[in-house]
Amino acid sequence: MYQEALELLKKLIATPSLSQEENHTADILADFIQKKGYVPQRHLNNVWVRSKDFSSEKPTILLNSHHDTVKPNAGWTLEPYQALEKDGKLYGLGSNDAGASLVGLLAVFFHLETLPNKTHNFIWAGTAEEEISGENGIASILQKLGKIDLGIVGEPTLM
Repeated sequence: MYQEALELLKKLIATPSLSQEENHTADILADFIQKKGYVPQRHLNNVWVRSKDFSSEKPTILLNSHHDTVKPNAGWTLEPYQALEKDGKLYGLGSNDAGASLVGLLAVFFHLETLPNKTHNFIWAGTAEEEISGENGIASILQKLGKIDLGIVGEPTLM
């Protein structure tokens, strides 16, 4: 899964996804999920997937991060939409905030799905408009996700 996740992250970095313009990265995420044998759900530019054995009898854990970015500013010294590996690090707009969390949590979702006798449901959600606190981000899908007992949010803000 490591190599698949790295390639997905590179593809996301190479695809502009400014807030309210995340449709192409949403397509990439939905396609990746579908190729893994799951049925992705989508509302606007939010993409999510549920455990295959989802049951209303089990508690649900949400794994969430966002796939929108801010505009690259003049301070960029590297090409923002080029995924560049250098000295063991991956550079590019969205690589840290929040592509690594987004893809890492998706890899965790697929790993958890391989475990037998799961006691919890899992939902992974890649959401839009986080950088602008937009109304078409996670707030627009919470009711569609259903009851969530625990949420793990990937966001590199030292919170």
